[in-house]
Amino acid sequence: MELIVRFSGWIMIASGLITASMVQAVFAPRAALQSMFGEAIEGPLAEIVVRNWGVLITLVGIALIYGGISSSHTVPILLFAGASKLAFIALVLAQGRRYLSQRAGVAIAIDAVFVLLFGLILFSI
Repeated sequence: MELIVRFSGWIMIASGLITASMVQAVFAPRAALQSMFGEAIEGPLAEIVVRNWGVLITLVGIALIYGGISSSHTVPILLFAGASKLAFIALVLAQGRRYLSQRAGVAIAIDAVFVLLFGLILFSI
């Protein structure tokens, strides 16, 4: 537990970098959906929603990086990022096994590990 707390900044930075990689959805929404879920949705509204999703996820990643560098806002950043990751996990799992064989399955596994680490950090603070 002490080791996790000692490296909490690096854990947040690593999680933030991985999370911010969804900036891909801002610039290539169709490719991001195809890569993540193996499916695509079409049309101008879909592009707006997916691009916005990419922006929001990227901002969570940036917040995690900031929180890893500056510990002044660690608690709210971990709570916010953890809640966001838990929501994503729940939404994907609500679809059953449909997306688990896609990159989304890998993403929820990684997010679950980070949520666990965030909880351990918060519990130890």
